[in-house]
Amino acid sequence: MTAFLDVEASLTGRFWAGPESGLIRQAEALQQQTDLPEALCRVLAARGVEPEDIDTYLDPKLRDLLPDPRVLRDMEKAANRLVDAAQGKQKIAIFADYDVDGGTSAALLLDWLRQLGRDATLYVPDRIDEGYGPNPPAMEALAKNHDLIICVDCGTLSFDAIAAAKDADVVILDHHLGGETLPDALAVVNPNRQDESGDLGHLCAAAVVFLTLVEANRSLKTNNITPPNLIEMLDLVALATVADVAPLTGVNRAFVRQGLKVMAGRKRPGMTALSDVAGLNAPPSSYHLGYVLGPRVNAGGRVGRADLGARLLSSRDPDEARAMADKLDALNTERREIEAQVRDAALAQAEERGLDGPLVWAAGEGWHPGVVGIVAARLKEFTGRPAVVIGLNAGEGKGSGRSIKGVDLGQAVQRLQSEGLLLKGGGHKMAAGLTADPDQIPAAMARLGDLLARQGAGSVGPRTLHVDAALMPGAATPELILKLEAAGPFGQAAPAPRFAFPDVAILHAKQVGSGHLKLSFGDGLGARLDAIAFGAFDGPMGMALSQHGGKRFHLAGRLEISHWGGRQRVELRLEDAAIATN
Repeated sequence: MTAFLDVEASLTGRFWAGPESGLIRQAEALQQQTDLPEALCRVLAARGVEPEDIDTYLDPKLRDLLPDPRVLRDMEKAANRLVDAAQGKQKIAIFADYDVDGGTSAALLLDWLRQLGRDATLYVPDRIDEGYGPNPPAMEALAKNHDLIICVDCGTLSFDAIAAAKDADVVILDHHLGGETLPDALAVVNPNRQDESGDLGHLCAAAVVFLTLVEANRSLKTNNITPPNLIEMLDLVALATVADVAPLTGVNRAFVRQGLKVMAGRKRPGMTALSDVAGLNAPPSSYHLGYVLGPRVNAGGRVGRADLGARLLSSRDPDEARAMADKLDALNTERREIEAQVRDAALAQAEERGLDGPLVWAAGEGWHPGVVGIVAARLKEFTGRPAVVIGLNAGEGKGSGRSIKGVDLGQAVQRLQSEGLLLKGGGHKMAAGLTADPDQIPAAMARLGDLLARQGAGSVGPRTLHVDAALMPGAATPELILKLEAAGPFGQAAPAPRFAFPDVAILHAKQVGSGHLKLSFGDGLGARLDAIAFGAFDGPMGMALSQHGGKRFHLAGRLEISHWGGRQRVELRLEDAAIATN
C-alpha cells in the first residue's frame, strides 16, 4: 500500500493510508448522480450507501429504523411486569451500574415512572466497596422492601445476587454478553443472550430500556392510558449510546440524531446544568456526548458518589441539578488528576513489557479502580492494541479492558473466568471488566493475549491513520461542515471524515492548558485555519510543531465549527502531523 502524501511514519509514528481507488470511483459516481460535495460523497461511499438510499440515510427516521421490541426474548414479560407494578402502585427498585449507560438507563425508568405518578428506589453500588453488578446483600435487602427490582446495565451473570432476591420479582435489562445459562429472574431482556440472534447486539443498555418502555407504552395504550412521551427521553439514549462506544449504525444513528435534537431544546434540567457547567456553548454533537458530558456523568461512579450521575439526569429541579452538576464537574477534575498519575505509571510499565504483542497490560498497587478503564482506553489509543489495566487493592486486582475493531475482548475475558484464571469477568466486544487474584494476573494476561492473538490482535502492523481526502485551508468552510454533518452522527464504527492539509506553513503555535497545542496554519495563498491538538505535548508532535523553525508540514484531523464568542468559524481538531519532504 502506498502511503498517503508519502507519510510512512508521522510525528506520532503512524502510517497514513488514503481511500482505496475503488472507493474514490464510487464517490465520484455518487457526486455525478447527486451533485453533492465530493467530501460528503466520500463519506457516503465509505458507508456503502447506494444512490437510491442517500435521502433516507441523510435523514434517518426512528420510526423507520426502530425494531419491534418483541423480537427480544422475555420482552413482553418484562414490559407487562413493569406496567403491572406501576399501575398497581407496587414498590419498585432500580439497581443500576455506575457508568453513563447505567445512569441513563436508571434515569429513563425514573422519568417514565414519574410521568405516571410513581416513584422508585434507586440503588447504585459503590465501585470500590461493592464492585460491578448486583451483589447478594444489596439484592436481599432491596427484595425485603420492594415488589419488583429492575437491574439495568448489569445482572446477566449475577446468579447468586439474583437468587438472594427471593422476596421480589427481578427483571434484568442488560446488553453484556450472557453465558450458557441465565440467572433465575422473571425476565432477562438482553440482545447478547446466547439464545438471541445477535442482530441487536449493538444496542447499549439504555437502548434496551428504551425498547422496553416502547413495549410498556403499547400495553398502556391498549388499556386506554395515555403513556409517557418517549421521544423526549431520547437525549438519555443518545448520551448512553455514544458514551458506551456503541456503533453508530442502524437504529443507533437515529437514536443519537434525534437525541441531539432533544438535548438542544434544553428541557432536561440535569442535562442543561451539566452542559452549562462544562462550558458547552455550541449545539451538542456526538463529540460533546462522548468527551464533554459523558466523563462528567461517569465521575461520580469513578471517584465520588456512585448514584450522582443517575440522580442528576433524572432531576426535575434546576437548582438541585446545578448543585449536582457542579459536584460532578469537580469530581471530574479530581478524576483527571488521578488518571494522569496512573496513566504515566501504566504506560511506563507497558513499554517495559513491550508494546508489540497482541495485548498491552499493566497492573499497579493502589491504582484507583475508577480510572483503570480510562487508562486502558488511553493505552489502546496509543498502541493500537487491546489493553487491560488492573488496580491492586487489599489483595485483589480489579481491572478494565478496551479493545480494537474486530477483536471481541468481552468473550475472551469471560472465557478466562470459565477457565478459573479470573475471579470475575465479563463485558462486550469493545470493553470488559475483571477481578483477579494478584498471583494469577501474569498467567491470566498471558492466556488473554493468546486468545486475542487468535482473533488477529497480534497481527496488527504499524498504527495506521486513515485519511479520507486532502483539502486546502480555503475549502474548509462552515457550509462544507454542515453538509458533512448530514452524514452523521459520527462515532464508533462511523468515524467523522478525516482530512489532510498538505504542505502548509505554521503561522502561530503555542501551548495551552495541560499539554495542548493551539496553532494556525496556511498554504501561502491567503487562506488560514486554526487548529487545536489535545495532549500534543504528551508526545513529540507538540514540540515539533511549536518549534517548527520554518518547516512545512502535512496536517491531518477532523473539522468542526467553533462557536466561541458567538461567532462561527472552522477549526481543525488536529490528530497527526508529518514533515513535508517536498
